[in-house]
Parts: sequence; structure tokens; C-alpha cells
Amino acid sequence: SNNLIRDWRSTISHVPQNIFLTDNTISANIAFGLSRDTVNQELLEKAALQAQLLDFILSLPDGFNTMVGERGIRLSGGQRQRIGIARALYKKASVIILDEATSALDNENEELIINSIENISKDITVIMIAHRISTLRKCDKIISIDNGKIVEIPKSKLFTQDNSN
Repeated sequence: SNNLIRDWRSTISHVPQNIFLTDNTISANIAFGLSRDTVNQELLEKAALQAQLLDFILSLPDGFNTMVGERGIRLSGGQRQRIGIARALYKKASVIILDEATSALDNENEELIINSIENISKDITVIMIAHRISTLRKCDKIISIDNGKIVEIPKSKLFTQDNSN
């Protein structure tokens, strides 16, 4: 059963508030933890496209071989978060947990991240943890944990036609 648990864990990917980036290429940071000679370029581009990063990467002189700098210093917060999402997609995770992944971003970048999550295959389960309720407006189900009790909140209660944010 240890193998079963390990196999199950390998299908889960966590995108934290602060993405860990190495002072390496964009390619190496998306295919993080996998050896360089085995990087699947087609999968890399598909993950970048779904994370809404591909146009940005292709606009760079060195493309996927662009160095991100220490802790991703050469990238914006939104770009770092999208690398985290691309990493989860490259890993072929079936469950992606976004843990306050947009809380440090401005509204425009948060919108881009939410749009990139919408681009993700319907075969993938995305669990978003957020304090800002507007972050969750595209989610199918919204669950609140209140004093240790789990409560599902009907979306109609949170988002009316007049007040979509």
C-alpha cells in the first residue's frame, strides 16, 4: 500500500503562494526535478500554452533557454505563478492544489492566472485555496471551513449578475 500512496501522491501538484525557482532556464524551472536530457519539448510548450506563458516565452530572445535569475528575479509575480502552474501541468498532475496562488498578485495578474486555470483540461481537478472570494468565481463548488466545520456555499449566494467581482 506504500506504493499506492506514493503513486497517488505523484499525481498531485502543489502551486504555493511563492513559487520556488532556481537560477536556471525557464525550461529547467518548468521541468523542475526532471533531468535535463529528458525534457519533452512538446509537453513543455503545451504546459506553457495552458499556463498562458507561451507567447511571453517565445517573445524572449533565448525563449525557453532564458535564465530566470536567482529566485526568478527577472520575472514578474504573475509570470512566476504561471511557471508554477506550467510545472504542475508538465508533471501531468491529475490534481493541482493552488494554495493562495494569486493572493500576492494585482487584479490584472490574478485574472490572467484564473484564465490560465480555465484553460486547463477538464480531466484535471483544481483545488483553489483563497481568502479573497473573487478568486473563486470560476470554481464549480465553493467550500468554506468555519470553526472546523465544512460548509458548501451556493455560488448564487456569492456571485450575483450585478456583482460579478
